[in-house]
Amino acid sequence: MLSPIAGKRIGLLSARASRANGGVFEAIVNNVALLRSLGAVPVVVALADEQHGLDVWRLADAEIHLSSGSGPSQLAYSPDLPRRLHEAQLDLLHLHGIWQFPSRAACGWARRTGRPLIVSPHGMLDPWITRRNAWKKELARVGWEKTMWKRATAFHALTEAEASDIERETGSQRIAVIPNAAPPPGPRPTRMPGPAALYLGRIHEKKNILALVDGWLAALPDLPTDATLTIAGWGENEGIEALEATLADCGPSVHFVGAAFGSQKAALLDVSRFLVLPSLSEGLPMVILEAWAAGVPTIMSEACGLPEGFAAGAAIDSGTDPQAIASAFRDAFSRNENEWLEMSKAAQQLAVGPFGQAAIARHWEEIYSELLIDQQERV
Repeated sequence: MLSPIAGKRIGLLSARASRANGGVFEAIVNNVALLRSLGAVPVVVALADEQHGLDVWRLADAEIHLSSGSGPSQLAYSPDLPRRLHEAQLDLLHLHGIWQFPSRAACGWARRTGRPLIVSPHGMLDPWITRRNAWKKELARVGWEKTMWKRATAFHALTEAEASDIERETGSQRIAVIPNAAPPPGPRPTRMPGPAALYLGRIHEKKNILALVDGWLAALPDLPTDATLTIAGWGENEGIEALEATLADCGPSVHFVGAAFGSQKAALLDVSRFLVLPSLSEGLPMVILEAWAAGVPTIMSEACGLPEGFAAGAAIDSGTDPQAIASAFRDAFSRNENEWLEMSKAAQQLAVGPFGQAAIARHWEEIYSELLIDQQERV
């Protein structure tokens, strides 16, 4: 049966359409695939950046409108962005991420067209985030965010906790709670990998990587003698330099291998017994869902917003301080092969069940359809 959003031009607006946008880009990649599966036309609108050419293939031939940036990259300002949105001839606009100029451009588009605007903050209204550089956030609130929040037709939260953050900050009660979708599951593992843990993601303060390293070193005497922790990620030069300085005295059990994408990421997951993410703040991390789809259990903090992993036995709570992280490592590496295989099975069941692409597509089809129907009735 034809989807009610078939043929509709759905805009996906964000600061960047590449790996430079971290987990938000992964969400956009999934959003493109989901819209195509429903017969809609995904239209990606973003600022151009150096990484886009490397990642454009992941957008599956979506229509793409890029705008040239100007000024500080953190602001993601582009005087051409409003024109790009106008040229895209959209039926609905979906803004991914806030606190940057695309928020203002989205607000202007919604005001001019009267068409629906849905906003996915992607965890950017978490109190840990709003307290960080609070004065900058306040300038953005006054400059454009509050106006955009009032103009938005609806908001999207990844978790119930994020829905509370959105309501507190914006006052909106029209909030759809839809988690990110996991990628298609890989083959089910038939053996437990060697004693390897993997951190995969951005090198950023909120990821709590220095506490991760301290926790690993504290646990190391109790782990298998060949246990290793691999850190793969990208970030600002300052953060990477600080990490490399920390690791210089950590010995051979900890490795920093730089950024990993595509086949490199898949290869790292394939040889890892656990993926670890002791974050202080998250929306809903795609890397956890990617690990589960690959059958890799996780050691993660509650801030990852995925209690389903603990309940299903696919994850171990890392806490966020080094002592708790060390305890989690000891627990994880004490599991025998049968216990690990059960965790792996539970992880993949989550990736095809509540976080499966078919289930998430149905949720999005419903919310997009509702917004478009409401707009038609107003007209």
